[in-house]
Amino acid sequence: MRILIVEDEKSLASEIKEFLVKEEYNCDLAYTGNEASELIAINPYDFILLDIGLPDYNGLDLIKEAKEYNSEAYFIVITARGELEDKIKGFDLGADDYLPKPFSLLELLSRIQAITRRKFGHQMSIIEFGKFSLDTSKRHLQYKDQGVDLTKKEYKLLSYLILNKNRVLDRLQLTEHIWGEFFEDDYDSNYIDVHIKNIRKKLLEFDDTNWIKTVRGIGYKFEI
Repeated sequence: MRILIVEDEKSLASEIKEFLVKEEYNCDLAYTGNEASELIAINPYDFILLDIGLPDYNGLDLIKEAKEYNSEAYFIVITARGELEDKIKGFDLGADDYLPKPFSLLELLSRIQAITRRKFGHQMSIIEFGKFSLDTSKRHLQYKDQGVDLTKKEYKLLSYLILNKNRVLDRLQLTEHIWGEFFEDDYDSNYIDVHIKNIRKKLLEFDDTNWIKTVRGIGYKFEI
């Protein structure tokens, strides 16, 4: 998933990004409201972590603006300002959670995961399909009591398809989820197709159900 971190405290912003990247999230940084506004206008985000007290912007105004470009994005307000009025305004504008400073990075991760489960209609961290179970907290797939050996990229791709079950995802959406930015040294235009093929092969070792459907000329759909 792709996350925009809007925070003018550069050391804190870098700390959050470093932590979330280790957790396999793609992250962009913006230190000002203007930088955030430009990124929001051109990039799709799953989450926007937003400080209200920006030097050049009222963070609450940025939520309203961001909703126009990222209508499906989820917002977590991270700020030292804890007045009840600010919280109410933030929730009224569409914020999904409110995390006052200082906060634990593990708590931030927990809230992101909880919102993600709500977003896709899953109450628990374990998602079952057939005799498979996907643990989104441990990032692990197993069949009955046996683990399924997936690479990090394969897990990210499969979990994203499962979270968006019965929804067609095009190759661009899947690529953005895996890479964030396209211009990586080892990026290959057939990257998604090759990894889908590998995932299917690994699933078929345990179950002959064709879980991942090819939507010709568009992309793929995980069908339950």
